[in-house]
Amino acid sequence: MAGTMSIADLQEDLRFSLRDSAEVFDEEDAFARLLRTAALAFNDERPRTLFAEVSILMGVDTYPAPANMYRYKAGMWGRNCRLQTWDPGWPGAAPDFVAVEEDSGNGPVKLLRLDAIPTYLHLQAFGSTFGFYYLASHHIDEQASKTTISPGDRDLLILRAQAEAMREMVMRNIKKPVQQRDGLNSAPKNMTPSAFYDKLMEEWTRRVRRLAA
Repeated sequence: MAGTMSIADLQEDLRFSLRDSAEVFDEEDAFARLLRTAALAFNDERPRTLFAEVSILMGVDTYPAPANMYRYKAGMWGRNCRLQTWDPGWPGAAPDFVAVEEDSGNGPVKLLRLDAIPTYLHLQAFGSTFGFYYLASHHIDEQASKTTISPGDRDLLILRAQAEAMREMVMRNIKKPVQQRDGLNSAPKNMTPSAFYDKLMEEWTRRVRRLAA
């Protein structure tokens, strides 16, 4: 498949690969939705580790999490502290973050909560800047350069979006066998969306893990 990693080009290629079954997805954002869901499937297969920092305040244990965080990884606060456990002013082990969700009234909000309330001694020993690593969700964007899926995984993204399309077709109770093409090798397959979903997911699992090895 040709094209960039922009959402417009990806939608066009996904629509073409679905052939006649593309007619089922008549909502305005249907193909973008399928592609976004497919991108999230890369989170565990192609993890993105990013670094961020939070300014810690004495007595404050809860802070906003990065908007694209789906899993907290490791905190670095106190790693460079030169104090020893026997030195005066040693505050104890540095608190670490735990990722939590709270209902804001407008839906869940991701937060980072320290497992101990930071004290003056913590700030004096470790500083006020808490650096940490986290796993960030993949996403696709109108600008190809901002899409986080590697261009080398473009066919895999389309493949996973095709599988998601078949899953939605099953959920819509489409039972009549239809002719599908997988968009990758153009081999026609007469089967139900459910069977085709299984085939696509088998291929996705095999290829994504083989390329990661």
